[in-house]
Amino acid sequence: MSLQVEKLEKNMAKLTIEVGAEKVTEAIRKAYEKNKGKMSVPGFRKGKVPQAMIEKMYGPEVFYEDAANILIPDAYAEEVENAKDLEVVSQPKIDVVQLEKGKNFIFTAEVALKPPVELGKYKGVKIDKIDTEVTDEDVDKEIKREQEANARTITVTDRAIKDGDTAMIDFEGFVDGVAFEGGKGENYPLVIGSGSFIPGFEDQLIGKNTNDEVDVNVTFPEDYNAKDLAGKPALFKVKVNEIKEKELPELDDEFASEVSEFDTMAEYREDVKKNLAEKKEKEAKDKKEDAVIEAIIKDSKMDIPEAMIDTQTKNMVNDYARRLQSQGLSLEQYFMFTGLDMEKFTEQMRPGAQKRIESRLVLEAIVKAENFEVTDEEYEKELERIAKESKMELDKLKEYIGDDEYGKSQIVDDLKIQKAVDLIVENAKEK
Repeated sequence: MSLQVEKLEKNMAKLTIEVGAEKVTEAIRKAYEKNKGKMSVPGFRKGKVPQAMIEKMYGPEVFYEDAANILIPDAYAEEVENAKDLEVVSQPKIDVVQLEKGKNFIFTAEVALKPPVELGKYKGVKIDKIDTEVTDEDVDKEIKREQEANARTITVTDRAIKDGDTAMIDFEGFVDGVAFEGGKGENYPLVIGSGSFIPGFEDQLIGKNTNDEVDVNVTFPEDYNAKDLAGKPALFKVKVNEIKEKELPELDDEFASEVSEFDTMAEYREDVKKNLAEKKEKEAKDKKEDAVIEAIIKDSKMDIPEAMIDTQTKNMVNDYARRLQSQGLSLEQYFMFTGLDMEKFTEQMRPGAQKRIESRLVLEAIVKAENFEVTDEEYEKELERIAKESKMELDKLKEYIGDDEYGKSQIVDDLKIQKAVDLIVENAKEK
């Protein structure tokens, strides 16, 4: 195999990769093995047609697409890994140049390369002072939140729906008299006043009673994610199955003893204040880090390729989808509730993806400028921390990492980045 690199504008590059003819022959054979059961030739049973016969009838090109899919991943990965001076930071855009039986296979991969950083001032950066005072109002809000968390949900039978209730409803939506996809639900818990449904939907349920059947008339927003529904009036047939409300506990000494280790409300309140102070200090530390990094980014120069941002954005979307899935919600359901679609959601993620890239690049530049290294003792201590947080035995963690050089380097790199963060925060000056 061989690799040629052509540097393009904006830290992009075109990689031309050539694979030997013998590997092409083998890939075509594998493509034949994969597809022979689907090929029909008169006089032969399915799966028994010789490769030469299929190629004669359909042309050798019949196996080219699958052969390319067999060749490209390994060839691309091997060449990029062996090219030590290349730091590819995006998914490749593949284009097949030559694929013909008996000849070398040639394809190109357009990729983004990690951009160089012209680092600005990073020591003694000035930032605004961050307030860490805990007020009585802060304490009241936290106690109220705990009160809400300990509320009992009771079924209401003697009154109609009011704001704040949870209505258990069956519903089906119609546009121009026709039911539309995704507009039906059974025993759905709708919190009145949450704004989770189309504007105007929840208001029309206020005053309705259990077992009432209601016609709810609404208009989809102009920017609704489903283009065929956007801006259109809709009728929802709704049945109220049940009304539920929260019954809040009294804020007294009994409440304090149930939600904490303290016997009185005064002691509990003091503890809440103390915990909020610790929380605000941590938040202030995080905000300070963000503010310092943002100031350094503004004072630095880097030309980030769009493909790099695309890849980071896609990774963040996939991570979000996995988190939703762990909560029993699909991305499609999330879009239905929020009025977003994949395009809008991806666009929302993009600024965060760019910020994440910028932050990492300047911190890596600081690591390089300061020549930070990680000692064996620091590495061992980090493994102990990871094991503790993961509730895993240290020996098991080491066994899991094993000889994974990539995994080890990730831990080492993260430790170096943390050293860079510590340095810039310790040297920052509050205005």
